[in-house]
Amino acid sequence: MRVISGTARGLKLKAPEGMNTRPTTDRIKESLFNIIAADLYDICFLDLFSGSGSIGIEALSRGAKKAYFCDNNAKSIAVIKDNIKRAHVDDRAVVMHCGFLQALEQIKTAGDKIDIAFLDPPYNTELAVKALENIVRLGLLNDDGYIIAEQAADEPELNIDGLAVKRVKDYKTTKMTYLEKI
Repeated sequence: MRVISGTARGLKLKAPEGMNTRPTTDRIKESLFNIIAADLYDICFLDLFSGSGSIGIEALSRGAKKAYFCDNNAKSIAVIKDNIKRAHVDDRAVVMHCGFLQALEQIKTAGDKIDIAFLDPPYNTELAVKALENIVRLGLLNDDGYIIAEQAADEPELNIDGLAVKRVKDYKTTKMTYLEKI
């Protein structure tokens, strides 16, 4: 796992030990960032269910002005902080060791709006739906912002009030759903 492009290009990232995380593969991450590359400069990015922080670090490396990282696992938080420091993006990173709902409420309290949110919750749970519903409820997404949700390929399509599916990109066992405000 590495940073693909930008100021931290080539940096090898650490991943938390054990089976509690499944980092997004470099191939899928490269495809994702090819799709969103033009939208990254000077934005506020959210990496929810961060794991290693790889996605948010890539966004910062490519020009995002700020990124929020959220995970409720202490080992993941330690790895995220180490990866951020080694990538030299710690001045633009906010790391939150808490559940996703508390993190979303803290972003709301801080007065920030998210331009791009990336969600990679555990597969085959209701966490993606709950996180999306709360992003809408709290009004966290900028008007021209969007959300990317990573899911298992066999999970049902996301249908959330206030969001429209813009695109679904399938990868053998994984899919990325792009959603925007309506």
